[in-house]
Amino acid sequence: MSQARFQKRMREKARQEKAQAKRERKEERAAEAAAADITDDGPTAPQPQVLAQLAELHEQFDADAIEFEEFEQRKHELLAELDV
Repeated sequence: MSQARFQKRMREKARQEKAQAKRERKEERAAEAAAADITDDGPTAPQPQVLAQLAELHEQFDADAIEFEEFEQRKHELLAELDV
């Protein structure tokens, strides 16, 4: 076999291996994305209910009924429940 044909065959083989590796990575990413969609991060409340609770929380903070730290903590908890 001539040197040119051998080199061409090796380039073709490398190209095919690279394409196969790319397909495998793409399939792995798709499987990971599907698994991420399936996992549940916990219960989520309906959006209107959470927004109403956030509005009430803001009213309590504005009326000085709760401290800033408690306001921030409860706000983050409510935002975590919000299904975005």
